[in-house]
Amino acid sequence: MNYLMVMAFVLYFVLILAIGFIFFFKSKSAGNGEKEYFLGGRSMGPFVTAMSAQASDMSGWLLMGLPGSIMAFGFGQIWVSIGLMLGTICNWVFVAKRLRNFSQAANDSITVPQYLSNRFATKSMTLRIVSAIVFLVCFTVYVASGFKAGGILFSKVIGLDESTAMLIFAIILVAYTFTGGYKAVCWTDFFQGLMMLVAIVAVPIILVETQNLDITKINEGFEGTKYMFELNPFKASWTDIISGLAWGLGYFGMPHILVRFMAIKKSSMIKKSATVAIIWVIITLAAASVIGLLGRLYIPELINAGEQENVFIEIVKDVCPAFIAGILLSAVLAASMSTADSQLLVASSSFTSDIYKPVFRKNASDKEILWMGRLVVLIIAVIAYFIAADPGADSIMGLVSNAWAGFGSSFGPVILLSLYWKRLTYKGACAGIIGGAAVDILWLVFLSKSTGIYELFPGFIIGLILTVVVSLIDKAPSKEVTDIFDLATSKGYGEEN
Repeated sequence: MNYLMVMAFVLYFVLILAIGFIFFFKSKSAGNGEKEYFLGGRSMGPFVTAMSAQASDMSGWLLMGLPGSIMAFGFGQIWVSIGLMLGTICNWVFVAKRLRNFSQAANDSITVPQYLSNRFATKSMTLRIVSAIVFLVCFTVYVASGFKAGGILFSKVIGLDESTAMLIFAIILVAYTFTGGYKAVCWTDFFQGLMMLVAIVAVPIILVETQNLDITKINEGFEGTKYMFELNPFKASWTDIISGLAWGLGYFGMPHILVRFMAIKKSSMIKKSATVAIIWVIITLAAASVIGLLGRLYIPELINAGEQENVFIEIVKDVCPAFIAGILLSAVLAASMSTADSQLLVASSSFTSDIYKPVFRKNASDKEILWMGRLVVLIIAVIAYFIAADPGADSIMGLVSNAWAGFGSSFGPVILLSLYWKRLTYKGACAGIIGGAAVDILWLVFLSKSTGIYELFPGFIIGLILTVVVSLIDKAPSKEVTDIFDLATSKGYGEEN
């Protein structure tokens, strides 16, 4: 065990836990309301919003899954990065400001399912319950990917077995999410986003400066195998290109990112947030891709061992002094934690606001809702731990891709249409969410391997078609519903708050 490296880890965790407890005591003194715990009282500034949104977006797969995939299979995998970059830009440009205003106009909604129900001024619980169930399932799988990334890192650095390392990681993560709520999650994500940026840019620079790498040896030892590296991304198959670009569609339905848009203080701050977020994502995705290429030249033996997802960890341990290595490797924890904490919080808020209170305890107090939300955080974390600890569990990239597709197929088309199409109806939204989720699951189970097409693409397309067709067949929305649309799109709305 390298004690300097462990010391850096300990210092990082002390900082993270301190932030959680600071906001726990602040929230107690300010009033521990549901809106404060789950949405930060709509008080977040542009820089915290931007960094928190992107840090919660890019989980451990940014530093492990993506570089490992490119390392093993070449720049054909870079279409995932391109799809995510385009999706990020479109999400900030076309969704962020409108969703901030629409969620406020729709009875000051604090969760995505609540927003969708309020947007149609309905008391029907169908959409909220279906949405909350999709949230719980997809978020549990997503959190499992974060636990897996954190467990691998702990086991590599501290020497613990992976299950024990995962358990420690989960306990720390749950502790500050459980106590501090949305503000604690956002502020920890802010610092974690900065750490991820520094680490992912520093590592390829250090590697190039300290090692004599020869690009002509990129395929040495892999001739005739499936691991031949192709430098030209345009030589990728059409299915790889479509599937990679389809990742960008997932952003429109990603609740832990959408809730950042809902929580920003004023809609006028969106432009500044968008600039910061887009620059961050372009730099980090490009750097992750370069790490995959350089890792192939530096430690190609990881591929034959099936450990290509550890490329960032192994490079840092090899080329950096111990304490610096500990700080840089904390970025992997930052990536994993910044996504998992957001997902735990959004999943628990959805369950308590969209199922527990309206279905089981209509008169539940704010205090009861808060503690039920914290209990749900704990339950999801426990289930996610057992999924991640299962020896037969998918890779980090595989777990992330399944959850990402589930959200994008279910909610992406409906969220977009809810912000831009006045004729959208409640039944159309329900059909789109249920149909998109069903196609996603069926494609994953029966057609994904044979076609090579990522299930998000057909799920999103069918969800979009169903939403439009059922809305047109259904009777037009009431004046109450169209008034919400007109209010949210009126000039200056959202600026005075």
